[in-house]
Amino acid sequence: MMTMSTPPEQVQAPAGHAVLFRSSPLRTGTVLFAVLAVTYLAVAALGDLVLGDPEEPWWSTLLQATIVSATVAAVYLVTARSTLATWIRVSDGGLEMAAQGSDPVLLAWSDVAEAAVRRSGLRTVLEVVPVDLDRVHPVQDEGEGWPPLAETPAGPAFTADLTQVWPGPRALRRELSHRLGR
Repeated sequence: MMTMSTPPEQVQAPAGHAVLFRSSPLRTGTVLFAVLAVTYLAVAALGDLVLGDPEEPWWSTLLQATIVSATVAAVYLVTARSTLATWIRVSDGGLEMAAQGSDPVLLAWSDVAEAAVRRSGLRTVLEVVPVDLDRVHPVQDEGEGWPPLAETPAGPAFTADLTQVWPGPRALRRELSHRLGR
């Protein structure tokens, strides 16, 4: 069973001007519900246009869209995918991250060789390449360990799935560019 990472509220930010990015399964489920409902209604309207005048009332199509969208969003919310607790905090002191149930780690900006938000198939991921793994500071003494590591051309990188992270990957990319001066 996946354990929860230490919540960001239990970890003091290393410096001021901190911006928190965290996973929000409920918010993601809400967006999923809305997108599916709009898509269902658009496809139903297109089908009615192509096939002719529908015999069922408009509220029946709306009810069907609501039921289908709510069911898919609910299934998503009870899957293991929605339990991936990820948070990233960007501050003047550095980059903190806890990804997919790991313990949080802290990298001072001088210890970050590269940080990039990239697409990986259907997912958006954060890759943080430390200058040296020995300069990575755990925020806690014991626990599940570091965020997942992946091998990249620049070296080993901490990775975090940003699929459910809010305010969103674009905002994180802007914040990283600002902090890293790129």
